[in-house]
Amino acid sequence: MIGFAAAGKTYSTLLGRRKVVALDDLSLDLRLGEVVGIAGPNGAGKSTLISLLLGFLNPSRGQVTIEGLSARRFVETRGVGYLTELVNLPPRWRVTDLLRRMAVLSGVPAAEVQSRVEAAIADLGLEEHRHKQVRQLSKGNLQRVGLAQALLGDFDVVVLDEPTHGLDPVWTARFRDVVARLRRPDRLVLIASHNLDELERLADRVAILNRGRLTRVVDSASHSGEEQSIAWRLILEGSPDVASRLPGATPVEGRAGTWRAMATRTDLSAALGQLLTAGAILVECVPEESRLAAEFREAVDE
Repeated sequence: MIGFAAAGKTYSTLLGRRKVVALDDLSLDLRLGEVVGIAGPNGAGKSTLISLLLGFLNPSRGQVTIEGLSARRFVETRGVGYLTELVNLPPRWRVTDLLRRMAVLSGVPAAEVQSRVEAAIADLGLEEHRHKQVRQLSKGNLQRVGLAQALLGDFDVVVLDEPTHGLDPVWTARFRDVVARLRRPDRLVLIASHNLDELERLADRVAILNRGRLTRVVDSASHSGEEQSIAWRLILEGSPDVASRLPGATPVEGRAGTWRAMATRTDLSAALGQLLTAGAILVECVPEESRLAAEFREAVDE
């Protein structure tokens, strides 16, 4: 288990005349077997949290431990898979050579280096780029190389900072398969991201930070087993009686046939089935805001 126990980090200016509290009184337990998301506006403390977890920084107060060891000691002795927010790799190295070197640095046994590299290239779709220099890669392909190097080692803790940054929609979707393969009972996967929709799909829990403090931890609806009501926007033709089928639904002023409703997917599907049977024509049905987005907005507003 990873534990933040009243952990905080304060930075001082060069002359020490002013102190900046980047993280304050953070208490959070992260369990092996989980995929946990970290979200927050810019300056919320996400990068500081990751730096404390990786042992790059020591807490100014409180403790950060991994499996009973200090974070720095754990990383030094057992290693961590890590993707930085901004991927910066030697520009003249070729992709395959780079991954071989990173595999060695990740502690991969010599007999397994080649097979691990080949598996990473296949998983991240890098076959056609394997002989290119890093400087020849597009932003999205560079991001995939960064992901590949983070996944070479067999680590119990994997930290991915903005992993879908620069990825096109196709690879953003495929990243979900990468996370699914990373899941195992003795591994924690931590994902920091501004993409709330992706976090809601991928994470079991999402910790929301604001102004250096943990404001709330949200259980993802897709993993909690409990179906949640969310806001929907409906556009229907044929003068349907939406309010009688979806209690609480309200028409959107100035937009004929447009309704707003709070409902679970199951209840919405049943109501739409009844409306369509009664002769309504469905033009559009889209979620206005996910549950996580609503929780995030409330947490930041607070």
